[in-house]
Amino acid sequence: MSMIDQFLWVIFPYMCMVVFIVGHIYRYRTDQFHWTAKSSEFIEKKRLKAGSLMFHLGIIPVIGGHAAGLAIPQSWMETLGVSDHMYHIGAVYIGGFFGFLTLGGMILLTSRRFTIKNVRQLSSASDMIVNVLLLFIVIMGMYSTLVTNVAQPDFNYRETISVWFRNLFLLRPDASLMLNVPLSFKIHILAGFGIFALWPFTRLVHVWSVPLNYVGRRYILYRKHRKI
Repeated sequence: MSMIDQFLWVIFPYMCMVVFIVGHIYRYRTDQFHWTAKSSEFIEKKRLKAGSLMFHLGIIPVIGGHAAGLAIPQSWMETLGVSDHMYHIGAVYIGGFFGFLTLGGMILLTSRRFTIKNVRQLSSASDMIVNVLLLFIVIMGMYSTLVTNVAQPDFNYRETISVWFRNLFLLRPDASLMLNVPLSFKIHILAGFGIFALWPFTRLVHVWSVPLNYVGRRYILYRKHRKI
């Protein structure tokens, strides 16, 4: 096993996770004023609304599917009565549907940012990079699911990628598990860790700004002023 493999599948993932955690702490302590999505809705609304809706409706189930596939061992799934066939149907058909929904949303949002002059001028370099990288990650994920899995039906990522991923968090990294993984999966994974490293320094931080305090906040009363 080469030093490149050790770097890609051991050092690089840990670097990205450290940057993700430390970067968020640093930005929260020093730059809360810019902790925002910087909406450009006032410039163009139609494509933003459609793209954002498609992306958010798709990405939540996609993330859930990734979490289940990577974090839950195959043996546990079988214990719960989820056979390989059932899992395959869920991953390909249900995952594919939400993947296409996410992809459609990202295409709309990315094209909007690059083709509408005023939106492009309002965007920072990090905005452009994040849009392109997210679109690339979704494309590679869809390619891996719908093309690579068909071309290489004997490959089971739950016996390689999932085990490697869990071992990272158990502090037992094993780069050898990734040696025979198809290239499309490798690119998808590396790009995914890359977006985690960029996350704290981009508009993606708005994901954590959930206004939960609104639920218990007092009502704001508006009264009409009457001249006496």
